[in-house]
Amino acid sequence: MQFELLSLLPPLLAILLALLTRNVIPALFCGVWLGATMLNGWNPATGLYASFGDFIIPSVGDEWSATVLIYCGLFGVLITILQRTGGADAIARSISTKVKSARGAQGATLGFGVLIFFEDYFNALTVGSVMRPITDRMRVSREKLAYIVDSTSAPMCLLGPVSTWVVFVMGLIGTQLNAMEITGSEYLMYLTSIPLNFYAWLTLLMILLVVITQWDFGPMARAEHRARSTGKLMADGAQPPSDEEVREMADTSGQPSRKRNMLVPIAVLVGLIPPLFLWSGNFPENDLVTAVGEAEGGKSILIATFLASIVGLTMGMQQKRFNFREAMEIVVTGFKSMTLVYIILTLAWSIGSVTSELGTADYIVTLAQQGIAPSLIPVLLFLIGAVVAFTTGTSYGTFAIMIPIAMPVAAALDLPLALTIAAVLSGGIFGDHCSPISDTTILSSAGSSCDHIDHVRTQLPYAVTAGTSAIVAFFVAGLTGSTLAALGAGVITLLLLAYLLSRLWGSNPIGRDVPAS
Repeated sequence: MQFELLSLLPPLLAILLALLTRNVIPALFCGVWLGATMLNGWNPATGLYASFGDFIIPSVGDEWSATVLIYCGLFGVLITILQRTGGADAIARSISTKVKSARGAQGATLGFGVLIFFEDYFNALTVGSVMRPITDRMRVSREKLAYIVDSTSAPMCLLGPVSTWVVFVMGLIGTQLNAMEITGSEYLMYLTSIPLNFYAWLTLLMILLVVITQWDFGPMARAEHRARSTGKLMADGAQPPSDEEVREMADTSGQPSRKRNMLVPIAVLVGLIPPLFLWSGNFPENDLVTAVGEAEGGKSILIATFLASIVGLTMGMQQKRFNFREAMEIVVTGFKSMTLVYIILTLAWSIGSVTSELGTADYIVTLAQQGIAPSLIPVLLFLIGAVVAFTTGTSYGTFAIMIPIAMPVAAALDLPLALTIAAVLSGGIFGDHCSPISDTTILSSAGSSCDHIDHVRTQLPYAVTAGTSAIVAFFVAGLTGSTLAALGAGVITLLLLAYLLSRLWGSNPIGRDVPAS
């Protein structure tokens, strides 16, 4: 059955409702229901039954989906363990003893944010709350602290080898690879997208540039000038949101914090993935290349996360931070923390199946071949992803809507799958950084104890600078197919824009530093 133009209705309805309601779950469900209704003679009652019977239930009923859901839950368990054992707090306090200036405090915040690459909420709340006393002492504005915290959380979750974001995106990629009958590892596909995630790389470069050169501009320059010259860390009338979430997640055992409580479980997690990857690919029976190609990435990460969680729980009980019963409660709490991810993933898989049945991707490919140059597709995906994420405040929802469309389009137009995936991921976090309703933006304000509107207002020019540079990078990548040329063009654009804006729109002395007061 060919629907052609009408095949666009389910994803368009999902996008429209996501923009209007600012909630991706009902939007995705309505998209699934409309598609199922179309496939069942436009009967809404039959469509509702088919939504569950033909799409939602089968989406969670196979081995691949169960694997994704289990390792998502185990990641939630690991994050909860790291919160309860206080390792991140110990690392930050160790860093603070070496900080002697405002520039050093900002650099330490950046470094700490890069270190916590495995979960965005944990990053935003932990880095902000722990580094705040240090940056306050060095007269760094709360706006600058919130910017560094916010702009390291999501990018690092997509640039690190494993994180809650990685397992979510792997679930989307793996489903599409199966639907497109493409063999290969979803984890390797994700890894190949990392060098092409230009917005994430350029955002980190932007922070590093600002920290080293102190090239502040726009509202941020005025905030930094206020903090350095008067010692006022927030603007008059600022109303920072409560960071109650930070206090709720804190270690309450009364035991001294130890750095190894975070470093050891993370080392176990990252260190086990390569050998498990090779083992699941039947190495050494298969040669290295064959083993990597046949590896089961999902199961490898699942087992590595399980063992890292066991190590973390064992360390917590050995240090008497919690007993066995409380350890089991931590496990349950960890799985509960991923409930939203479970729901979004299930509905994302379902709408992907619906659009596949309707032929949505085939129709979009036909339109693209007629009116859009293939080299512009990455830029277009980046911009659409940015708009959806900005208006909905969720990167997860953006990925869920866009990846099932982007990958088939890329395959049909002979574009690199990794490039189109990276364009969607970059657009999602760019829109997320600019959005006042983004959950990570809100949590960054809370963790840094910064007025939320002040945080959004001061961060926006920096995010747009990196976003503009990313557009240039994706355009060059689509045109030349060269990652190095694209990244080079993006870096040059970023440096020029940052320099010009700091000169034309800066109000504080460039490079000024203030010793501890």
